[in-house]
Amino acid sequence: MEPRFLLLSDVAAELNVSDSQVYHMVRSGELPAIKIGGRGQWRVERTRLEEYIQHKYAETAEWVRGNPLTDREPE
Repeated sequence: MEPRFLLLSDVAAELNVSDSQVYHMVRSGELPAIKIGGRGQWRVERTRLEEYIQHKYAETAEWVRGNPLTDREPE
């Protein structure tokens, strides 16, 4: 069974980005996370990460629709 909560380093590995990029996403509020424990370690719930990924797919699809390729020759 997969863990419910992920370390920021686990999230970075899932998204293939740096740990610092994930930290910025969390601190900016872009990616929901919680702080737990006496040292305030960040954790991202797996379901929140999946929701974030789906949101990014939708955001990217909208951007692609609004920015079609114009320099390609018709096939």
